[in-house]
Amino acid sequence: MGETTRRTALFGGLTVTAAGALAFATAGRAGAAVEVPDIHPTSEWDARPAGGAIVVENHKPTYIVVHHTVDPGNNTDYSLAHALQISRDIQNFHMDTRGWIDTGQQFTNSRGGHVTEGRHRSLEVLRGGTQHVQGANVADHNSECLGIENEGLYSTVDVPVALWNSLVQLIAHIADQYGITPEFIKGHRDFNSTECCGQVLYDRLPELRTEVGRLLGVSTARADVPEWPLLKPGDTGPRVATAQRFLRAAGFGVPTDGVFAAATTRAVTKLAAEHGLSRDSCTAARAVDESGFLGSDVWPLIVPAGRSTAAWRSELAR
Repeated sequence: MGETTRRTALFGGLTVTAAGALAFATAGRAGAAVEVPDIHPTSEWDARPAGGAIVVENHKPTYIVVHHTVDPGNNTDYSLAHALQISRDIQNFHMDTRGWIDTGQQFTNSRGGHVTEGRHRSLEVLRGGTQHVQGANVADHNSECLGIENEGLYSTVDVPVALWNSLVQLIAHIADQYGITPEFIKGHRDFNSTECCGQVLYDRLPELRTEVGRLLGVSTARADVPEWPLLKPGDTGPRVATAQRFLRAAGFGVPTDGVFAAATTRAVTKLAAEHGLSRDSCTAARAVDESGFLGSDVWPLIVPAGRSTAAWRSELAR
């Protein structure tokens, strides 16, 4: 899949200009200066040259987005040498299999807590604090997002302490550089219909926002508004039944039995294709088929008109 930059509004009318910076400026700062983490540049892990021009967006990112790599799994090699190797592996996969010009994410965080620069120039441009390197890790939103891949698979298990601590420190530094408040720390699934960043890590995003806010010295009172739920083939329950009713109203012949079976999967896959939605995960080391997933980019296409995005998300979160 090629790299894409089209932007769509999924956050209840929030514009993607300097919203994060504005919120940060008005909230005020009470904390001390945020510590600058140790970030190993592309030169340290022998990155290949980029296969095309690195695009530098002439504005700050609006969102900091958390991912998980899935592969190479939850290994116990916490060494710096391993962190540098997975950076090379990710770049090779993204360039040779995805066909991207470089690593998709701007930064990579290993299970041992070692942070590396992903896409070339990401570290240099971050230090400037006024622009950001365009990545390829959040389909249709790459011009407004800065992505961090976290080594491992966090659908059913928790992250190592070292990874968590380095993630908090890295995000606090990025937020401090760009003036981004904690409410703009998101998971990949908040933009695309994907499992990423894993259910366990995704469920810890409120805690992540709180810890980052503490380091920044800003309030996190507004940080945890409801997001669109992620539904997958095999799921059951009232949310599935609600989605099925919406799909039927949109012209798809699906049952309303609350079971996400073959007919519902086909309908969601067709709807996504009709609207040109990406069904590829950003997974760092192998391709993952997530066709049929119904999440943040599909719900706005099927919820009935007449209510705000925020109202629908709140109702579906119950």
